[in-house]
Order: sequence, then C-alpha cells, then structure tokens
Amino acid sequence: MKMSRGLAAAAGIGVGAGALALAYASLYERVQYTLRHFAVPVLPPEAEPIRVLHISDLHMTPGQVRKAHWVASLAALDPDLVLLTGDNLGHPDSIELVSKTLRPLFRAPGVFVFGSNDYYAPVFKNPLQYFNPNHEHKYGEPLPTEDLRKVLVDGGWTDLNNADADARISGLNVHFAGVDDPHFDLDDYELVAGGVPSDADLSIGLTHTPEPRVLDAFASDGYDFVAAGHTHGGQVCVPGVGALVTNCGIDRARVKGLHDWDDMWLHVSAGLGTSPFAPVRFACAPEASLLTFVPSEL
Repeated sequence: MKMSRGLAAAAGIGVGAGALALAYASLYERVQYTLRHFAVPVLPPEAEPIRVLHISDLHMTPGQVRKAHWVASLAALDPDLVLLTGDNLGHPDSIELVSKTLRPLFRAPGVFVFGSNDYYAPVFKNPLQYFNPNHEHKYGEPLPTEDLRKVLVDGGWTDLNNADADARISGLNVHFAGVDDPHFDLDDYELVAGGVPSDADLSIGLTHTPEPRVLDAFASDGYDFVAAGHTHGGQVCVPGVGALVTNCGIDRARVKGLHDWDDMWLHVSAGLGTSPFAPVRFACAPEASLLTFVPSEL
C-alpha cells in the first residue's frame, strides 16, 4: 500500500523536526552552561550571608575545554564555600583536566562526595531502561578514584564519603556530613548518624544521589540543608511537562532546584555534563548554582 502524499509529508516533517531537536540538544543546549541563583534561609538571626557554590556531575572527558574554562571562571564569584557532589570523571584520562578545572576554586573551603562515575567509567545504556527503577547497574572500567581524591584533598577540600567534619565558615560553626553514592549502594549513613552537634550554627549534608532513604536520614537527624546531584534534571525534558525520569527514588517535581524535604532544605543540581554515550540536553541546560545562605527569619 502506497503512503498518501499527506502522510508522507507529515512523516517528513516529523523526521525533520526530530533531527533539528537532536541537533539543538547535542550541539547547542548541551554547552549552554548556566549559573542558577537561590536564596536559602538557613542561617541564625543576624548572621551575614554565606555564598555557597554547588557543582555537580562534571562528567569530564579529554578535550572539553569550554566546560573546563567556564567552571574555572566561577572562582571569580569568590564563594565562601564549595560543595562538589560527584560524578566528576567521564573518562580514565580526564584527571588532569578536572584538576586544572577545579584548581582556581581551591582558594575557597570545599567539601565533596563521589558518584558512581568517580569509580567506574560510563557505558552505553538503552535510554528506556531509565524508566525501570529496578534496572541492573552496568559497570565500566575502573576510574582513577584515588588520584581524584588526592587532587581534591591536596587542594584543601574535605572528603565526606561516609564521613563528617566540622569547620569555621564566615564566622559560623558548620557541621558537615556526607555519604558515598547511594545509586550503587555505597552509602553507609550509620557512620555519620547521631544528630547535629549542639554547638553547630549550620548543618550541611552531601549525597550524590538524592535517594529518599538518605534524605529522610539527614532530615531525621536535624540537618538544615542537603546538596545532591545525579539526576541531570531529567536531562531530556518536555517543555511544559518537565523531567520524565529522575534515575532514582526522588519524585519528578524535585528533580532539580531548591525544595523543602521534611522541614529541611534540599538543592538538587541538574549538573554540568552528560554521559559520552548520550551527549544531549533538551529543555534542561547544564548548570552550577550559587546558593546564598541567609538568616531563616528573612
């Protein structure tokens, strides 16, 4: 049976529109690095604002110079604190580029946790599997995790993978705790459980993947704020609808941005990179966020 001219024309328009959308997502939006701004009311009364830079999901591969330069330029924001929530590596040979990218930011205090792509290189996946919450994880080749850890620690940043720490930031006592990547079940919250110290003016939790079990634990222990990444904001979104999947247990409404979670503030970054096997973003530009912590009474 021959296709009618009308159907053939419609099919041609559909194919053309799809090709244009793919070109836009892979060649344009994927590299439109964007700085988001949020005010987070978590500080004690009369405290001075704290500028917190949240970076996530670099997925750096060799040759990504434009991304490297943009991230390095964020040092000009003069943040009081940097939060790094994992998936920094996209290739075994990207350590040096990640080091050069983050080096200007080492002038500020920082804390970090890892994601699965700090341990294993990405592998090709059928995109439809993200709609199955019980899909089996695929492991790529091992990445130079300890080299990355050394770069970050030597830069003066604190490792919060299943660990906690205390610091003095902008005149406040800040308590930090973090877990290793829940997406690959590397988290062990029991190692940091027990509540926020009574002398802490501010408490911050870190996790790569915003799994509800981890967020609930932080909220139950009385944390003020948690930073996470992993979701890529859905990566390919539908205008007017938003993300179709989150690749974790969090609901689609909180796939990115600043939200309340059981009387605790949660910021989920849509991140700056993609897997090299799916180098597209649509209606979800790559991002970092400058979070201005302000007194909760405002």
